[in-house]
Amino acid sequence: MAASRGFLDSHDHNTCPAKLALEVMQGRWKIPVLRELAEGTQRFSELSRSLRGVSPKVLSSTLRELEANGVVIRTVVQSMPLKVDYQLSTRGLALIPLLEGLHAWGLPDRGPDV
Repeated sequence: MAASRGFLDSHDHNTCPAKLALEVMQGRWKIPVLRELAEGTQRFSELSRSLRGVSPKVLSSTLRELEANGVVIRTVVQSMPLKVDYQLSTRGLALIPLLEGLHAWGLPDRGPDV
């Protein structure tokens, strides 16, 4: 039996893990949100200030989608008024090296082999 090569062995395009991973990150604001949360736990207002141009509705929707996919943890802090913290889950933290690789790949000068 041949050893699995992962990505190259996945011929079912509907269940390809690479495709599913990209779908989790798909959207204009998801990667910027992940980038901000890679710095540590933040409140909604902090994210909103950091991500100029995103509406509260879109930011809220983006965070809900990332939470539903297990990438972001939402914690309600019992205080007056209530505060909500967002942080990357273990699954979300695992995306950071992948995003670093995509970042490096997207640099204008990727070296002599390009």
